Amino acid sequence: MIKVGVIGLGRMGMLHLMNATKIEGVKVVAAADSSKKALKKAEILGVKELFEDYHKLLNTSSDIDAVIISLPNFLHPESIRLALEEGLNVFVEKPLANTVEECEEIAKLVRKSGRRLMVGHCLRFLGVIEKMKGSLDKGIIGRLEVATLEEVINGPFAHPRVPAPVSDWWFDPKKSGGGALLDIGYHMIDLFRFFAGDAEVVFSSLDHKFSLPVEDGAILVLHSDESAAKGIVNSGWYQQTIFPKYNFRAILHGNAGFLSSDYMVPRNLYSHAAKEGVKNLFRKVVGKKVRYLSYTYYYEAFYRELEHFFDCIKKDVDPLVSVEDGLNTVKLIRQAYALADESSCKK
Repeated sequence: MIKVGVIGLGRMGMLHLMNATKIEGVKVVAAADSSKKALKKAEILGVKELFEDYHKLLNTSSDIDAVIISLPNFLHPESIRLALEEGLNVFVEKPLANTVEECEEIAKLVRKSGRRLMVGHCLRFLGVIEKMKGSLDKGIIGRLEVATLEEVINGPFAHPRVPAPVSDWWFDPKKSGGGALLDIGYHMIDLFRFFAGDAEVVFSSLDHKFSLPVEDGAILVLHSDESAAKGIVNSGWYQQTIFPKYNFRAILHGNAGFLSSDYMVPRNLYSHAAKEGVKNLFRKVVGKKVRYLSYTYYYEAFYRELEHFFDCIKKDVDPLVSVEDGLNTVKLIRQAYALADESSCKK
């Protein structure tokens, strides 16, 4: 049994906690958050050890094997370092850290510790992305020439049924590290690397429609020396979207055809949810493994990435998303910010 502590119980942290409770061979024994309300929710879910200070969880929690870190970006370096020093395996929400230097230091610590660290690149575990990668690797569309990757949503302005204020750190560049590019564009850049290999940013344009201290939109052009493919990334926080609508797509243009996620995802998420509900009931009746969150389609990726992380711990193998993946994605994001700054200075 892998004993787990969850550090940070915001929207993503609570989702990770709930997902972890459904994974076979995993038990969440501890949780930390400054919010007593969040800790109460964790207690209702069966978590016994509760801390308002994550340092106390790391120092005093009983015999945990791994932690899930879902803290604000600026707290990632310290919390990861302390977890590794305690000999724990680490799953951390993206970004690994806000700066290249911080990411490089974390990579050194991971190599020295001998522990497993995985960054939450959840879209790699989305069913449609796995299908597209499999088809690309089989040569179905020939040589990849251009990848178009888009996600435009509410960003931090999205709220649950009961609206809550957006935390100040989101709009403090020193704490958040950036805006829509670091938050949403991050995943699009990672997918380009997933499809095309290591890359560089050749064009970057940032938008400030809301006059925030951080950007609310970004358009990038990338180039991969590894595959010679180009990538177009469009990301933003400026669109009011309500589930089940999800403004995300990946299009791979090859010299022998193309693949588009628009043609490969469920057309109607409500009917998909109903069908998956029936399938899961059947799986349970016949003793097969239930696919937790499969009815949501997109949210299943969050469950599957955690399941993969814990499976790697059980088998003592490296995760598919490494600390280097987190480092290299942040490198490209910092390139994009630098290019955008240069461009604005020339105007």
